Amino acid sequence: MLKQRLLTALVLAPMTLAGVFLLPLPGFELFVAAAMLLGAWEWSQLAGFERLSSRLIFSGGLGVLLGLCILIKPWVPVQLLMLLSVIFWLLALYWVVNYPGVGVWHARSSRLAIGYLVLISSWFALVELKRLDQGGVLILLLLLLVWASDIGAYISGKTWGHNKLAPNVSPGKTREGLWGGLLCCVLVGAVYGLARELPLPQLVYLVVLSLCTGLASVLGDLFESMLKRHQGIKDSGCMLPGHGGVLDRIDSLTAAAPVFVLGMWLIA
Repeated sequence: MLKQRLLTALVLAPMTLAGVFLLPLPGFELFVAAAMLLGAWEWSQLAGFERLSSRLIFSGGLGVLLGLCILIKPWVPVQLLMLLSVIFWLLALYWVVNYPGVGVWHARSSRLAIGYLVLISSWFALVELKRLDQGGVLILLLLLLVWASDIGAYISGKTWGHNKLAPNVSPGKTREGLWGGLLCCVLVGAVYGLARELPLPQLVYLVVLSLCTGLASVLGDLFESMLKRHQGIKDSGCMLPGHGGVLDRIDSLTAAAPVFVLGMWLIA
């Protein structure tokens, strides 16, 4: 399993970085849209759609919406959308903490709407980052924060983990793993800020933003785990050997990206 994970990562990482740094904005929009469409295919199962036709309609619907977003992007209030997305993730935190308590997310129609909101807001967040000065570098920083949270949590959890973080949702995650992942996020943010020679107030702000981004990434992972547990499945898909599905790789990013974008707007 570990060998498969490493081989898949060795293919995915260069592909992702090439898309971030080499593609112009229109190509990057399509690149991210393709990833979101793959995520939509898997989300349709999390939403409770089993029939092939229903899953195709759900995925096709997102494709139509993303195409529309590309056309009307200049007129979309992206800041308001990011704020609504962050508010949703706060609600998702409540659902995760209270699982298996019943919430509006239990309804299939609610999970369908949530899927569209999560994937479309993630698309806008990444595209908005690409548009900023040093956009490619900022996207890389976001990815490093998400990866640092994941890797730090894994190592810390394996080494020191004893206290379960959310046993009803993801029994393997521990509080020690959470703290280890967040520490790694703080280190990544601090190193980036020092390398950019940011003034002390901006450096402190960036470290706090890195911490918040790491927390959001954990929530994104837990929320998808909650939906998978509700549906009785282990992975969102099987497209990525050793990793599961596309959603299993971008679930943390979908929650972290809106938080990071809002934070970068405030620091700019």
